[in-house]
Amino acid sequence: MRVLENVEPKAVFHFFEDLTQIPRPSYHEKAVSDYLVKFAKDRGLEVYQDDLYNVIIIKEASEGYENEEPIILQGHMDMVCEKNPGVEKDMEKEGLDLEIDGDYIRAKGTTLGGDDGIAVAYALALLDSDTLKHPRLEFVCTVSEEVGMDGAHAIDLSPLKGHLLLNMDSEDEGIVLAGCAGGGSAVVTLPLVREEKDWNRMMVHIHGLVGGHSGSEINKGRASSVALMGRVLRGLAEVTKLRIVALENGTKDNAISREGRMVIAVRNPDAAKAELAKIEEAVRGEYSAADPDILITAEDPAGYPADVSGLDPLAKKDTKRVITLLTALPQGIQRMSDNVPGMVETSLNWGVASIGEDSLTMRAAVRSSVGTAKDALFGKVGWIAESCGATMNVTGEYPAWEWVDKSVLRDKMARIYREMFGKDLVIQTIHAGVECGLLSEKIPGMDAISMGPDILDIHTPNEHLSIPSVQRMWDFIVRIIETKG
Repeated sequence: MRVLENVEPKAVFHFFEDLTQIPRPSYHEKAVSDYLVKFAKDRGLEVYQDDLYNVIIIKEASEGYENEEPIILQGHMDMVCEKNPGVEKDMEKEGLDLEIDGDYIRAKGTTLGGDDGIAVAYALALLDSDTLKHPRLEFVCTVSEEVGMDGAHAIDLSPLKGHLLLNMDSEDEGIVLAGCAGGGSAVVTLPLVREEKDWNRMMVHIHGLVGGHSGSEINKGRASSVALMGRVLRGLAEVTKLRIVALENGTKDNAISREGRMVIAVRNPDAAKAELAKIEEAVRGEYSAADPDILITAEDPAGYPADVSGLDPLAKKDTKRVITLLTALPQGIQRMSDNVPGMVETSLNWGVASIGEDSLTMRAAVRSSVGTAKDALFGKVGWIAESCGATMNVTGEYPAWEWVDKSVLRDKMARIYREMFGKDLVIQTIHAGVECGLLSEKIPGMDAISMGPDILDIHTPNEHLSIPSVQRMWDFIVRIIETKG
């Protein structure tokens, strides 16, 4: 029996559950893309699939709506794949284990993929309906949004006729987005040399952090395990000689890192353990409200995810370079907006830090609603990296989605929302990246809005999707589509 079989709206949750059983991390979207193509062909709909596996599905207008402006429905098919320690699920090969928890849907031990599976489910339910009254519907479903919006960069939108874009990649009911920050990824690479050093080894484990989305939750004051790793190493270096052997922290640059491990060789293990306890106490006090369950523990090196027993430690100068990078590279909010009270203007998040056999790699999501500030921050990161003998490359840049003063779609949605729910729709811009900016560049005069139901703790294994909110936003979307003008 399907877990969501009796959950309303049934059409939406039928497709959502289908999607949760198709593994779809970024860069592994062929299976879900083929599912979408089959859906379209089975219903005789016009469909396009490109070499990256982006998909466009078109359904012509129903009777009486032929002269209405087409509506572009938009979302992305990939998801962030995170899981709790000890969860053995292979998220590249296995579907999710769904559960209903009161008014919420979760996946046991892993991310749920509500971001952005719910958008895809909404669109499929709309395209599948034989009772919906609608203008021409054009569903644009992209790949690799979570790792740099690769699909939106490359997709050919020439089959489209519409200029009204309803993006469904937002996570707060009653709040629609009409602008977002631009950004990209900073990738720092440092070559490393190893040398023999016969000191005691220990694994330092940083865990218990909340994590979260590096855009929408960067302002919540949560700790970064990558940044804490630099602090820990710096503190240990003050009480004992040490060398780094191995280091692994975070998996996605757009997720605030929740856990990291490193194996170090130390001259004085007792002093190191005592210092770790002091650092943990200090950090737990500093983050007592925003991130209260931080743990920094000394453990057996055999607990490290890979066998590093045969690896020599890094040379003294390279250990120092790694500590310097982890300490000196900025993390978190860099500037708040002068124009929008309470909104972050510029930030970066080091979501990944990893040492291979002969190099350190670090990845950060850089965001800003001001283009020159974004460029300046990339420049600052590059300068710090170069001073430590590292290089910095920028990948996956995307433009800001700029606010427009006049929007037919925005005004229509605000009017309908007031009629349906008896309160005003909140319209704002956001610090997180949304594909609307890239897609608007491809279609001049695009009128775009982003919306969605309540999804909490996205990009973490605590992600949960509100069932009542999905229902209300479904009714809202249907009303938007069926209302002429």
